[in-house]
Amino acid sequence: MRADAQRNRDRIVEVARVVFREQGYDASLDEVARRAGVGPGTLYRHFPQRENLIDAIMQSWVDRVTDAADKAVVREGSPREVLLGWFEDYVGLISLHKGGPAKITSALGDEGSPIVTKCQTLTRATDRIVERLASDGALREGVDSVQMCRLVGGVATVADQGDLGSDVVRPLLEVVADGMLRSHR
Repeated sequence: MRADAQRNRDRIVEVARVVFREQGYDASLDEVARRAGVGPGTLYRHFPQRENLIDAIMQSWVDRVTDAADKAVVREGSPREVLLGWFEDYVGLISLHKGGPAKITSALGDEGSPIVTKCQTLTRATDRIVERLASDGALREGVDSVQMCRLVGGVATVADQGDLGSDVVRPLLEVVADGMLRSHR
């Protein structure tokens, strides 16, 4: 890629991150191009679909997911505390941009989604927590990481769309955790 084309691409991603944070993932791509100082054609050459742009924005996010899972796997406390800690981290990770929880949660398990690698990152990270809790005999039979991601993602989506605070979200996550654990405390 030519240096000027790379600069344009980087600028589009930087501006899109700001616009999506302000207006959500459904914000106008023409607005992104305008603020980035490029024409719509330039934006679409680099990012043929909205999801391709979202994927570029989320790249650094993968490292944060891995770090959060690393910490969750070694977290001290009861299985419930470990699970709730991961759930709160998970909600934070998928809620960085307005509309993010719904986009990510609806793409889980869709191999054709342009953000499939991000969904797989979340699922693999959650696999690690499931494996830890399952090895301790703390999870109910049949609980898997995709179910867990969808349920917690559903809570995050409601919180995102309703502008709910952590004081409202935490009790919802407790209900989800209690339904997945053999013993609740």
